[in-house]
Amino acid sequence: IFSIVVFGSIVNECYVNKDGPELLCIFNENESACSYGIAVGLIAFFGCIFFFVVDLYFQQISSVKDRKRAVLLDLGFSGFLSFLWFVAFCFLTNQWQRTTMTKAVSVGADAARAAITFSFFSIIVWVALAGRALQRYRLGTDMSLFATDQFPAEPGTAYPGYPAGSGIESTETYQSPPFSETSEANPKGYQVPAY
Repeated sequence: IFSIVVFGSIVNECYVNKDGPELLCIFNENESACSYGIAVGLIAFFGCIFFFVVDLYFQQISSVKDRKRAVLLDLGFSGFLSFLWFVAFCFLTNQWQRTTMTKAVSVGADAARAAITFSFFSIIVWVALAGRALQRYRLGTDMSLFATDQFPAEPGTAYPGYPAGSGIESTETYQSPPFSETSEANPKGYQVPAY
């Protein structure tokens, strides 16, 4: 939602006519400031849609490696966008401080302040998302996210199987059916196999 506010307010109200028919960016008449804010907003918006779909289908991803890649991609993207939003906030704030207030600029001043404010809020949100992705990555094996405990570590090793016992079987491993009235050690007709 924050990305929609940022690029929407820049596109709708941060371009003004100053002296002629040409539209100028109100951030110190620097076209790069408006373009950067719009670009980061659009990247964040489409990234949010993509990772929302990935989260919806995450439980249906059967490959452990693909799940790990999805979480790492989420972590990397969230960290990268945190950085981009930080740069956007600093860049837009710097250009807004250098802007001389005129009548044309004052028309879009609220939109410019909204873009700056929501770019700051976006930093906090994307840092939180990166932290959540990092937590999800760290807790992945405990919550069977990657479920690698039952598989061998290397392709050449055998499946671990059941834990080894003493190697000697006793006759005590076989039990008589419950609620039977016979209390004999060896019921009629049953003989202990000799190994």
